[in-house]
Amino acid sequence: MTINTTKADDGRITVSVEGRVDTTTSPELGEVLTSLIPETSELTVDMEKLMYISSAGLRILLMAHKSMAKKGGFLLLKNISPDIYEIFDITGFTNILNI
Repeated sequence: MTINTTKADDGRITVSVEGRVDTTTSPELGEVLTSLIPETSELTVDMEKLMYISSAGLRILLMAHKSMAKKGGFLLLKNISPDIYEIFDITGFTNILNI
């Protein structure tokens, strides 16, 4: 998994995730997102190059979503492939997360 972070002049932060988010790699994504939450009111996770996400990865995104909402912020997931979107849909995350 590769993670790239971009900070815009207006304070928005985009995290691009490439590869697989699974039990092995999800702690790293969690650390990155947790460290960025205090820095912004709008956090975007770009999943254009995400190939796979496990339940561990879904849990990380849900925790980030809750943390952003608690502080009045916004977590957005974008550029989700049909296969990854299907995982979000089956698990009900399309009703919880901002996609």
